[in-house]
Amino acid sequence: MTTISKGANLPIDAAAVRAELSWTGGPGVPDVDASALLLQESGRVRNDDDFVFYNQPRHPSGAVRHAGKSGTRDTLEVDLAALGADIDKVVLAASADGGPFGQVPGLRLVITDAGSGVPLADFAMTAGPETAIVGGELYRRNGQWKFRAVGQGYASGLAGIAGDYGISVAAEPPAAAPPTPPPAAAPPTTSLDLGGGTPLPPPPPPGAAPPPPPGAPAFPGAPAAAPAGPATLDAGRVSLVKGARVSLVKRGAPALRQVTMGLGWDPAPGRRSVDLDASAIAFDASGSRVGMVWFTKLNDLKGALRHGGDNLTGQGEGDDEQIHVDLDALPPQVSALVFTITSFRGQKFTEVVNAFCRLVEAGSGQELVRYNLSDSQPTSGVIITMLKRMPDGTWEMRAIGDFQNAKTVKGLVDPAARYAMMP
Repeated sequence: MTTISKGANLPIDAAAVRAELSWTGGPGVPDVDASALLLQESGRVRNDDDFVFYNQPRHPSGAVRHAGKSGTRDTLEVDLAALGADIDKVVLAASADGGPFGQVPGLRLVITDAGSGVPLADFAMTAGPETAIVGGELYRRNGQWKFRAVGQGYASGLAGIAGDYGISVAAEPPAAAPPTPPPAAAPPTTSLDLGGGTPLPPPPPPGAAPPPPPGAPAFPGAPAAAPAGPATLDAGRVSLVKGARVSLVKRGAPALRQVTMGLGWDPAPGRRSVDLDASAIAFDASGSRVGMVWFTKLNDLKGALRHGGDNLTGQGEGDDEQIHVDLDALPPQVSALVFTITSFRGQKFTEVVNAFCRLVEAGSGQELVRYNLSDSQPTSGVIITMLKRMPDGTWEMRAIGDFQNAKTVKGLVDPAARYAMMP
């Protein structure tokens, strides 16, 4: 294997290669994602399909594929022989989530012959305040493929790289706090079809103090009101509406240990397919993200949170995607799991019908709770529900249904955190 320095190049005598990005993990080290852009001789992509990354993991030609992440390694596969004659270059890029590349030690890009497994090039990279970097590029020269070590950082993140090469990047607007509903004389008793539920208060806006816990005095010296408890599972399956909650406790039954959140949707009439992505974000009590699963990162928190895989069409009966949760194995600092659905391609929820989520006991397969979205909005994301750990160690499920303009789960972390901080 050839150790290569920044700016150097070498010929690639292989029909297909693997480009493996690796780094040294640890506390405070940002997560890193690999990506690729297929460029014409003009130095621009033909269209947005020429951008391959975690939310668009396969080029339509099949020549470039995001092979997935394993720990602190993320891999792209490039079939050089299958690339069209109009593709002149494949840019190998990376983005950092949770901090700049200056906080990512041991960053390197290794190019390997996919057929023989023989390493061809090893490029160690360094960066500073940048949140995205072009590690290298595979390019044609007189009919020969070569690799060039680049190591160019972008302070504008992955969107800056994508925009420079012609990808139409629509900035996601900052998430606004959900509007506060007008005060009601008393909480409705019809929030749950089994009765006894308590509607959720709106989450606090950014920077605001969280609301007082249920039953706390409204002002100094005021008497504490008796808190209204949520419904339980005693009467059987519970059907939620937006803003309602249910305690996942059943009298005389052992505490739930393993559950599955099933999420589903159907294309609206006249739509052949809708590609949506279900995800789950784990938060601690301060609203800091401590874990996340989506279709390119199927396991987190040592397997306590597992994604069942991606559905590309929305067709078919039952759950389109499932996220499995081992409640007993979750780290004690996890106080909330927020579940989302997003569309990277920008398909709107007005193009979707019958969207739902349901909580199923893993052992028995019994459906415990179901929440059907009763409305839709022309947005590309929704925070649909949350599992919240209560002070006594039991869990609640809360129906949220908050539509947001976000195309990936990463765009929903901040608004989801505000729900996670609610008592």
